[in-house]
Amino acid sequence: MAAAPVEAGTIDIHTLFLHLSILLFSAKLFGSIFKKLGIPPVLGEVFAGVVLGQSLLGLIPLTEAIKVLAELGVILLLFEVGLEADIHMLVRVGLWSTLVAIVGAALPFAGGFVVSYYLFGLDLVASLFMGGALTATSIGITVRVLTDLGKHKERFAQIVLGAAVLDDIMGVIILAALYEFAKTRSVHLDATLNLVMHIVMFFLIAPIVANIMAKFLSFIAKKTQDNDIIPASVMALILLAAYSAHKFGSPSILGSFTAGLALSRRFVIPFAAALRLDEQMIHKVEESITPLVWVLAPIFFVSVGLALNLKAIDFSSPEFWTFSGALIAVALIGKVLSGFVAPGSFREKLSIGFSMLPRGEVGLIFAEFGRSFKAINEVEYAVIVFVVAITTLIAPIVLKLLLKD
Repeated sequence: MAAAPVEAGTIDIHTLFLHLSILLFSAKLFGSIFKKLGIPPVLGEVFAGVVLGQSLLGLIPLTEAIKVLAELGVILLLFEVGLEADIHMLVRVGLWSTLVAIVGAALPFAGGFVVSYYLFGLDLVASLFMGGALTATSIGITVRVLTDLGKHKERFAQIVLGAAVLDDIMGVIILAALYEFAKTRSVHLDATLNLVMHIVMFFLIAPIVANIMAKFLSFIAKKTQDNDIIPASVMALILLAAYSAHKFGSPSILGSFTAGLALSRRFVIPFAAALRLDEQMIHKVEESITPLVWVLAPIFFVSVGLALNLKAIDFSSPEFWTFSGALIAVALIGKVLSGFVAPGSFREKLSIGFSMLPRGEVGLIFAEFGRSFKAINEVEYAVIVFVVAITTLIAPIVLKLLLKD
């Protein structure tokens, strides 16, 4: 008697294998074609999702299984970024990252709210959701573009990295506050402050705990003379850090990023230099994680394309074009201006601003929440989707032109 198929989301496991096969091949194919044309490969991977998903062919649905793999991909990508980050540079540019993040969240939020509430007559909750959708930065897309261009270790890139992480945190806080406001129509400052305190505590404690655990892992590997224990154990550490971040109320990527920082060459716990990881351990970690990033990160970028539903947009509607145009202007100006609070040349300031521009999956999460609460209607949802798509596509192209040597 044949066994019943194992379900993966809404499809059986073997169909999932077929979908992943098509998805991975298409991601690399379109990425290579776009690279050949002088366009950032990450756009090719997002475009592969648009072609395969509900916008065009409808071959691959965005199932829960693909979402899990996509989340795993972006978690590993941020761990790798943390592993390569210059912790001293991040500390030095911390003030500028904070200013860029605050301006880059506040201006689009305020602009999106004003345009929605005063110019287009949306109600209060809908206007707040429209503004909220413009606040966060899709850090995965930003990091991938800067890495592809070989600029991820420069000072402006470190400012962007810190600001994008902070932007994601602020996005979570704003979303949580909007969630409570949409339900009760009242502001809960105590709950919001409690969430902020939990996130700050996590960011202070997590790197130290992760570093101690990694040192213990290195000790076991040496005593057993079995380095094969390192890859699986590091993966377990990354997942534990992502889970812990979520439990503290912060984005799971913050957990993997801090775990990467803790294992990086430049991370030293004050007054505990003996806990610094040896070079062999760090090299083994890099060797183990990099192939996984190559395979899983593209799934994340394809999933951004799969999540877009361009068929839901009524391109013949004048209201759609005027509203979208106004929000795109707000989204663009707000993020680009944030780059001008940081030091550097005019080109560096523009590079910071445009690096903060992609909304990607973060904006879609706001849109989905707003629609599920019936805070926004189908037209407003379509406007957010379109703005997310445009900002996600503009940023890599402009950055390539700006950062061309």
